[in-house]
Formats: sequence, C-alpha cells, structure tokens
Amino acid sequence: MKHSSRRQWMTHTLAMAGALAAPQWALAQAKYPAKPVRVIVPFPAGGTTDIVARLVLQKLGEQVGQSFIVDNKGGANGMIGTAEAARAAPDGYTLLLNTAGAQTLSPVIYKANYEALASFEPITHICDVSFIVIARKELPVSNMQELIKLAHGGKPLSMSSGSAMINLMSEEFKRLIKAPQIINAQYKGTSPQMQAVVSGEVDFSLDSFASVEMIRAGRVKPLGVLSAQRAASFPDVPTLKEQGVEGMDFASWAGLLAPKGTPKEIVDYLAEQMDKVMQMPDVIAKLKSYDYFPRRSTRAEFAKLIDSDNKRWQRIVAETGFKIN
Repeated sequence: MKHSSRRQWMTHTLAMAGALAAPQWALAQAKYPAKPVRVIVPFPAGGTTDIVARLVLQKLGEQVGQSFIVDNKGGANGMIGTAEAARAAPDGYTLLLNTAGAQTLSPVIYKANYEALASFEPITHICDVSFIVIARKELPVSNMQELIKLAHGGKPLSMSSGSAMINLMSEEFKRLIKAPQIINAQYKGTSPQMQAVVSGEVDFSLDSFASVEMIRAGRVKPLGVLSAQRAASFPDVPTLKEQGVEGMDFASWAGLLAPKGTPKEIVDYLAEQMDKVMQMPDVIAKLKSYDYFPRRSTRAEFAKLIDSDNKRWQRIVAETGFKIN
C-alpha cells in the first residue's frame, strides 16, 4: 500500500471510530450532574437571594437526584461572587444564582470583571422581588409623609443599603424628597442591611422583603411599598405612590446562570429542570409568602431581560449623574 493511500485509509478509519464513539460520549454527558454542583450566591446567608437560592436549589436537587450546594460569596455589591462565577470552568459544576443589581447594574457603575450578558449563559428567570420601606421600631413615624417630615428637621436620619441597586435607589429617594442630608450607610448584603434597622444602627431602609418575619414580629415598622401594587403579605401598607412619593417604582429579580461556554446541552437541561421546579405549588406558595413573584421564562426571554435591564441602568445612571462615593 502506498504511503498516501495508507494515510487516507487511516484517516478514514479514525473518522469512523470517532463517529461510532460520539453516541457513547453523548451518553456520558447525559449523566450530568454526576457530582454535587456548586452554586455561587454573591451575597451573605439570610438575605433575599440566599432565601430564594436555598428554596429552589433544594427542589432542583431532588428533581435531578444530585446536590446543588449554595456557596455564599458576599462583598463588593455582589461583584466578588459574580466575577468568580464568570471565571469558573464552564463545565456545569459551578453556577450562579444572581440578582438584577449585581448582574446588570454593578457593571454599569463599577469596574466589574464581568459583563452583564456576555460573560454568562442565562438559564432561567426565577422570580421578581419588590421593595418595602422599613423603619426601626423606636422611630416616631408611621407613614412616608411623617418620615419625610422628620428627614427635613433636626438631626439627619440614616438609612442602610446592602446592594448596588438599593444604593442607587436610596440615592434616588434622597433626591426625590430633597433630603441629601440623609446618611446612606453601606452593608455587605440585604441581610445585614435589614439587621441594621432591627438593631437600631440606622433609622430606616429600602428593604427587599428580607424583613417579612421581622415586620410580622413587630421588630421593624413597614412604611410603604415601592411597587405599583400593595404587597399581598401587608395589604394595609400603602405604596409610596399612594402616599405622594412618585418615581420610586422599583423591582429586582433573581435568576440562574452558568459561566459563558457551558455546553448548550447542560444549560438546556438545567433550564428544563428549573421550569419543572417553578411549576411546583409549594415553591410558588413559599415565594409568594415572601412577596416574591414566581416567574417562568425561556433562556432567550431571560437573556432579553438581562440585556434590557443593563441598558435601562445605563440610561438612569447617565440621567441622574449617579456616582459611587
């Protein structure tokens, strides 16, 4: 056999072997996940994102027969954990459960080591999260107008922020009520942000409903809801708009993502399984009990949400001249 013919024969034989092996490779991949999956939550334990993560990931683990382990990586308004997820090996064994603020706003106002959409593979939109104004129990106010009046007299009030999004919202609130003297104290997550109000370290906060149990226990006072409608858990608490405060209709979201380059088969599989989780009555009921609004979406719809949010924050930051101190 001539050398050229022999090379052609060997090339053809190897190609045939590869074709025959392909189904076996695909079969091996179909066993995903074959070991526990780490899911980075870029905020401390006990906050809004952590609550959502532990609920849905437990159900996801039960659904697929493997553990999805929450790894809290708080700090820098969610950027530390989000950047770590962006750098992770795209093999399906490191995921990210993130919020609108860290995912779409932080890259606008900080020098983040990731991009809102280009650094990730969107999997699914899990829920929307509204906000509620809470005040420490001893603060002599019972509604937004009394809070605004107190903010304009005497000793400056203080408020807490636990994420980039809440930070920007808080500054926008100060601007709208013409009270720049309010001190905006920064905390590493929504849980310590809420605890600062409970302990009396600060006077009030724009809270992402992490304080539901504290409100029910009477340890903090609810003053107003930021969404367009009243919260189901507290139907007697009026919205800010009802109380004469315009322009504060904000909401966040939580969603599951993978590092860019994660195989499509894995991402599609996770999206399919999460869609089943988001149809479970107990998951829906639990999320609603925290006044979180369950969502179902395709991967394309979630990608569109991330992109539109990122562009919206670019516009708002440009219009308000918002800067990080």
